[in-house]
Amino acid sequence: MTDPFTPGDRIDRAVGAVLGSAAGDALGAPYEFGPAGELSARGAEMRGGGGWEPGEATDDTQMAVLVGESLLEHGGLELPDVFERFRRWAAAGPKDIGLQTEAVLTSGEPWDLAAALHFQVNARAAGNGSLMRASTSAVYFAAGGRETTMAAARRIAALTHGDPAAWEGTAVLHELVRVGLAGADPLAGIPEALAAVDPDQRERYARVLAPDWHPALATEFNGAVWPCLGSAVWALRTTAGFAQAVRAAVDLGGDTDTVAAVTGMLAGVRYGGAAIPAEWTAPLHVPLPGSGDRVLDTDGLRTLARRLAAGPDGEESQLRTDPRAAPSPTSSRPSA
Repeated sequence: MTDPFTPGDRIDRAVGAVLGSAAGDALGAPYEFGPAGELSARGAEMRGGGGWEPGEATDDTQMAVLVGESLLEHGGLELPDVFERFRRWAAAGPKDIGLQTEAVLTSGEPWDLAAALHFQVNARAAGNGSLMRASTSAVYFAAGGRETTMAAARRIAALTHGDPAAWEGTAVLHELVRVGLAGADPLAGIPEALAAVDPDQRERYARVLAPDWHPALATEFNGAVWPCLGSAVWALRTTAGFAQAVRAAVDLGGDTDTVAAVTGMLAGVRYGGAAIPAEWTAPLHVPLPGSGDRVLDTDGLRTLARRLAAGPDGEESQLRTDPRAAPSPTSSRPSA
């Protein structure tokens, strides 16, 4: 029997991951740090609020775009370039930036030490900031297979997050997107993704990704990486469409833009870009501080996603930075 999954379907799913993440980000932004159920109570979608314009994406999508454009311009992962783009963006005063990410990017430390040194001093760096920006890199590295995409996720995460929990959560998300782009349900990739997670982190991720887990069982705020990922998986697992999944994520309250961005990434790769409501994509836009007055609209995000979907052709060499000089994917100590 001929496989009905086509290259066109893969492109649609890639667009779904990138555009869906941005749409979730913009939908959730006005509800950030609010109570559970506020989206349903207000019924206001893409109308702005809380300092955000209607359809305006936050730092989640802005950083994802910076990663994606670096990958395309360099034909692979150049970690110093990604870090410099992040640093230039942070210096331009974005409306929103995570405290941990800001501390790392404004520390003045070199790209391969800044996050690790921050973690040494603070002993906490497991925020969801590396998860929120993963849509573009997840699409780009999917063609390389599980090992390649998970390795890339860890390296990009380690630029700003020194805690291995952030690396492993981002690696799992990359792998679920890869499975979705291959034509399967992204949640079908959970068992093998967990098997590839560092053993020290596996139990906490197995717990929040289990079918019987509910966000009400979280012992940490969903601004942490593992309950954020668990909440996104729960939203996808318990709904039956793109919009329903993202609305469920926003209705959890808390870090609504990021939980919805991760949910939108997973729902987008499951249902495809065509499933994203037109009334959400019409006002969607991504300001890019530090890049002049550039603002990426929905068409720009679609084009970016299509270009990223071509990927690095599965070449391990596309992880271009010498791993001996990169933030380590297996140690929380600064690299030599």
